[in-house]
Amino acid sequence: MHKKLLATLKPLLKPLFIFGLIVTLVFSHADGALAARGGGRIGGGNFRAPSRTYSPPSRTYAPPSGRYYPGGGYGYPGGGGFGFPFLVPIFGVGGGFGGLFTILIFLSIAGFLVRSFQRTLSSDEISYDTGYGTPAVSVAKLQVGLLSEARSLQADLDRIARTADTSSSEGLTQVLQETTLALLRHPEYWVYAGAENQQAQLAAAELQFNRLALAERSKFAEETLSNVNNRLRQAPARGTLPAAGGQLTQNLTNNPGEYNLGEYIVVTLLVAAQGKLQLPAISDSQDLRRALGQVGAIPNDNLLAVEVLWTPQAEGDTLSSDELIAEYPDLKLV
Repeated sequence: MHKKLLATLKPLLKPLFIFGLIVTLVFSHADGALAARGGGRIGGGNFRAPSRTYSPPSRTYAPPSGRYYPGGGYGYPGGGGFGFPFLVPIFGVGGGFGGLFTILIFLSIAGFLVRSFQRTLSSDEISYDTGYGTPAVSVAKLQVGLLSEARSLQADLDRIARTADTSSSEGLTQVLQETTLALLRHPEYWVYAGAENQQAQLAAAELQFNRLALAERSKFAEETLSNVNNRLRQAPARGTLPAAGGQLTQNLTNNPGEYNLGEYIVVTLLVAAQGKLQLPAISDSQDLRRALGQVGAIPNDNLLAVEVLWTPQAEGDTLSSDELIAEYPDLKLV
């Protein structure tokens, strides 16, 4: 009887063992998984219509030194109208009709030139107008996943957060430039990246920017270091958090030349800027370099809002491969 029972249960023992092993592994790491990583945040800005609008020069037209002669237009006695002396002889009409016809032709040409100039201006990026009286705004997100060895980058971001003036557009521009420079200086640590951008009117762009910022911030258990609109906040020190994958960290301590391939740092750049900002689709390191250059080169006058977020922020803390995949599934290997 017992032999028959064992023979029946034997095919089920292996699947049960595997299932038990999986459950054990999952719950043995539950504390680390549930204790989501902290993050840092630097940001600020103000969505408002740009003050730069086109205004025609204040100079008024002054006719040439000649006086106005009835029937002859502006010019000198005997002239054939304003700048078009050939018009009157062609139609064989002199006097007032010739002057009136010349003025009408001049107004038509002037109107054509003004309309052409307005079309050119509206198509230029510096006008920032969607055609509905509101500025066109680009909202972009650029993310970089780095090997955990990029400790100096974490230190750079901490320094920027503690010293940046995030209440002014000049300070936010400096934050953006320093952050992109810090990333550009560590291409050897780039592993993953992703980018997206869109253009919208001002109100819609603000909603999109806030949505992206909230989505990224929700991935943190807490913001352990924050400087937003010049309000610096830092969580109390709790000691060095355990890195995801302690054995790999121990290997790095014993062998500094080895990379911890299962541990990462993720930096996110969110930008809202007037005009068109078209980031490339990132498939390799060259695309990432070009995207970082574009974001870092946004002029001060164009910048509306910036958010720089990175996780983990605490020294010695890193993301595991599983955490990276779960929280940042859109990142691609570069």
